Amino acid sequence: MSTPTLTIVGAGVIGRHHGNVVDELGGAIELAAVVDPVEERAEQVAGPRGARTFPDLRSALEQAQTDLVAVCTPTGTHGELTIQALRAGRDVVVEKPAEITPAKIDEVIAARDESGGFVSVISQHRFDPSTRLLLDRIAAGELGTLVSGIASIDWYRSQGYYDSGNWRGTWELDGGGALMNQGVHTVDLLVAAFGRPVEVTAYTATLAHERIEVEDTAVGVVRFESGALGVLHATTAVYPGLSARLHVHGSRGSAVIDDDALTFLHVTPAGVDLDGPDYGGSRAGNQAADHPEASSPPPRAAGADPSALSQAHVWQYENILAARRGEEPLVVGLEENRRSVALICGVYESARTGAPVRL
Repeated sequence: MSTPTLTIVGAGVIGRHHGNVVDELGGAIELAAVVDPVEERAEQVAGPRGARTFPDLRSALEQAQTDLVAVCTPTGTHGELTIQALRAGRDVVVEKPAEITPAKIDEVIAARDESGGFVSVISQHRFDPSTRLLLDRIAAGELGTLVSGIASIDWYRSQGYYDSGNWRGTWELDGGGALMNQGVHTVDLLVAAFGRPVEVTAYTATLAHERIEVEDTAVGVVRFESGALGVLHATTAVYPGLSARLHVHGSRGSAVIDDDALTFLHVTPAGVDLDGPDYGGSRAGNQAADHPEASSPPPRAAGADPSALSQAHVWQYENILAARRGEEPLVVGLEENRRSVALICGVYESARTGAPVRL
C-alpha cells in the first residue's frame, strides 16, 4: 500500500503542529500540500517538507494528490471545509470542535455518510495514558457506580490573545469562549467517562476581558443519562493560569487527572465489603504511583511548542491511519464530538434563558 498523503488547511499555530506530527510519524504519512491565503505562512509549513502551497482548498483538491485533509482553521469554518473535502472523496481530520453547533455537526455527519468517507475530530487527550487507563477501569466496572464528576479548566488568556485575531472571541468563528475553545477537551473527557448528558443548568460571564462577544468564565451542573451528576467550570480569566482537571467519582473508586497526568486513583479490590456500618472510607491508598506511564503527561513531540503539541497527537494520527487501513476502529468520530458540543451549547442556552436545558 502506498504512503497516504495529507493536505493541511490553515498554516497558523495549529497547522504548524500538524506539520510536526507528520515529522514525528516517520514516513507513515507524507505532506502533499498546505493551504493558506498567506503564501509566506503556508511556505513555512510546506517548504521544509517538500509540499506544495495553495491559496484555497478547492485548488489543492484539484491539483494535489491527497488522501487526507487536516482542517486547522477557525472553528466556524470547520464544517464547510470538511464537507468540501468529503465531497471530493477525501477523508478528514478536523481540529476540535468539529463545528460550533450540533445542527452544523449533523450537516457534516450527513456529508460523511453520503460520501462513504470518515472524519476524525482531534481529541488527543482521549489517547493520553491517564485517560486510557481511567476509561478501561470504568468499562471494567472497577469504579462501581459512577456518581459525580468535575471538569475544571482554570486557564489564563491575555487581552492580547483575543486581540491577535479578528475571529477570536466571536460567536460566528470561535463558537464560544472559555468552554467551547479552551474547555472542550476536558468536557470531552467528562462525557467519555460518564456517557450521554441529558440536562444542564449554567451561568456564563465576561469578567476580565474586553472586545469579545463570548464568555471568559462559565459554570454549570450536568445530569447524565445514568443519573450521575457533573460540574463544569471553565475560565480564561485566572492569572497566572492553573491546570485542567478531571475528577471521576464512583461507589467503589475515584480518579483525578490533572494536566493530563493521573494524580489520584483508588479502586477497591474485589471482595472488599464497603457496605458495613463501620466503613467510613479513607483518603489513603492512592494507586496512581502504581501506573507510572499514566502518572506523568505524555512527552512532547520534538520541536513542538511545549504548551501545545504532545505525543498524544501522534497517537491519534496513528489511530486515524490504522482506521483508514481497516486495522482498528476510529476512536474519535463526529458522534463523540457532537455530544460535547451539545453540552457546551446547552450551557450557553441555559445561561441565556436562566433555565435548565434538555439536551
